[in-house]
Amino acid sequence: MDILEEHSTTYTGAKKFESSQIIQANATGFGAASDDFMDRGIDLNEQLIRNKPATFFFRVNSDAMLGAGIHVGDILIVDRSIPASSGKVVVAVLNGELLVRRLQIQEHSISLLPENKRYGTIQIEQMGEYSTWGVVTFVIHSV
Repeated sequence: MDILEEHSTTYTGAKKFESSQIIQANATGFGAASDDFMDRGIDLNEQLIRNKPATFFFRVNSDAMLGAGIHVGDILIVDRSIPASSGKVVVAVLNGELLVRRLQIQEHSISLLPENKRYGTIQIEQMGEYSTWGVVTFVIHSV
């Protein structure tokens, strides 16, 4: 005759421990890395806009500045309070049309340089047809 042992579904353990002998873990786990920055969120206006009344947003609809990382559909943040200087990317008004180009100022000439070989350099000969509208400070585009 076989003897059947009765087994319980609960484990009673082979050793008897006192609760003070059992090492306890922190049940809450580790905090997320983002918890370090929970004090306040990132405000893009604060980060990207230096002079709010003089700052404007433009959507680009040309590929003339691809070499500068400015693509069709990007949003330009333009500050009108920054003085235009040689080497800056600017929004220029030429014959009533807005253009985004790199400004090059030499002794007696002003040029608007594209960053795409499909477009040519624009030499400004008469200042009456040209003005700098503002300086591009940031470009926002999706990836």
